[in-house]
Amino acid sequence: MRGGHSATMTVTTASFGTAGPAPSQVSLGGLDAVNFFVAGILAGFGPYVAAYLADQKWNQENIGFVLTASSLAGLLSQLPGGELLDTVRSKRAIVAAGATIVAISAVIIAFEPRFPLVFTALMLQGITGPMLGLAIAAISLGLVGQAALPERLGRNQRFASTGSLIAAAVMGLIGYFLSYQAIFLAVVALTPALFVALARIHAPDVHFGRACGAPHHHESGQPARPSRRTLCKRSELLAFASCLFLFQLANASMLPLVVEALVYDGERRSSLVVSALIVLPQILVALMAPWVGRQAKSWGRRPLLLMGFGALPIRALLFATVLDPPLLIAFQLLDGISGAVLGVLTALVIADVTGGTGRFNLAQGMVGTASGIGASLSTALFGLLAAGFGRTAAFVSIASVGLLAVLIVWFFMPETKPSATQ
Repeated sequence: MRGGHSATMTVTTASFGTAGPAPSQVSLGGLDAVNFFVAGILAGFGPYVAAYLADQKWNQENIGFVLTASSLAGLLSQLPGGELLDTVRSKRAIVAAGATIVAISAVIIAFEPRFPLVFTALMLQGITGPMLGLAIAAISLGLVGQAALPERLGRNQRFASTGSLIAAAVMGLIGYFLSYQAIFLAVVALTPALFVALARIHAPDVHFGRACGAPHHHESGQPARPSRRTLCKRSELLAFASCLFLFQLANASMLPLVVEALVYDGERRSSLVVSALIVLPQILVALMAPWVGRQAKSWGRRPLLLMGFGALPIRALLFATVLDPPLLIAFQLLDGISGAVLGVLTALVIADVTGGTGRFNLAQGMVGTASGIGASLSTALFGLLAAGFGRTAAFVSIASVGLLAVLIVWFFMPETKPSATQ
């Protein structure tokens, strides 16, 4: 299935792991902590914003407007953010600036919950949040190179999931015993710890060329890069972006539909069930992600992608037939499998496909935009289907969309793992 274009790509990516010195253990430990604290800081937004603004007597229309604007800002920022990361030499500076902006946004929300200021703060946070994830992937590639990237991404995902879980639990307790306002102050309190972790990543360890997908370039100027249009013609990248669009289109609406069904069905323990549906898959991601990274090196990428994408239609069909809470929780663990696989393999496949181009981060932005568009459309589309044709029809439709992503991987997505013999 691979043509001459893909074979050439294999030759270029095979050299990724050999360029530049090996990173120090201090830098690698610093990256662990950066993943942990960035996830913790971002956990302070999302549902907590809606709860805090409702507590401040905002109406639902204004809450929905500012949250939607923030999501749209994040969606529109990914392409320029990726371009910026391919250009700026210090990826650590991007993370530091982004974390500062997020902390300022949290302060504004906590102390000035007026519409214009909250709108501005959430727009800033929306633009910055996705950039942090892109920058961490770039730092990881710059530190360890392509050869060691699978295990590194698995480790990143473990620390990020752990940070998100611990922060969500702590912030939930802060909101319960203190106030919703204190949650945003906790976000600010985590920021100095992130700066300490960033300082532990030694700047010379982050190879500039590797961090943008040009492993043999490390001079002061910019590496030669193909045009953006050329990047868009790479069939593997387009196939992968299409799969992630379909996955998010199907996945983003599943949990809201399950929660609505539980509430409408009169489930007395719905809040506990919802918590389990959210938390348990994240625990599975934290446990499973390093294994995914190891297997990506030995098995290759395609078998894991088929497993990650394939778990979604199975879960959707199970949700279509069952509303028993213990079974729902068991079925939702399949989301942990998808989360672990895609959390590790998304940046890895992009690195494989863009090897030698110097466009790794722009490609991350392209794929992230496709995923975000799918997620943005999901709730409205399948919510209308559920309202018009019932929950079962909505979940069967979700399963069909998820299955289409699996078929694209099967028929159009070649193995992107660099050949060990090259």
